[in-house]
Amino acid sequence: MERWTFLTNHAHVLLCIAADSGVRLRDVAEKVGITERATQRIVADLVEAGYLTRTRVGRRNQYEIHPWLPLRHPVEQSREAGDLVRLLRQS
Repeated sequence: MERWTFLTNHAHVLLCIAADSGVRLRDVAEKVGITERATQRIVADLVEAGYLTRTRVGRRNQYEIHPWLPLRHPVEQSREAGDLVRLLRQS
């Protein structure tokens, strides 16, 4: 039986980046349980949609989340991405 979760991989990746804006995508992939290539595609989606900005700093990337953007699904689009991050922020 396939295991399911309440959040998408996009949300998991966003939460990992929110916890550490300089995190390596290899580490995000390991935490989320997906491939590094899948993580790269998700980050590209988030950048394209405006939820993230990616800046090259030396040999690493630094990410900035744009928390004021609305969530995408009609059920929760009255809430902002930052609301999700604040609700689920890891301590």
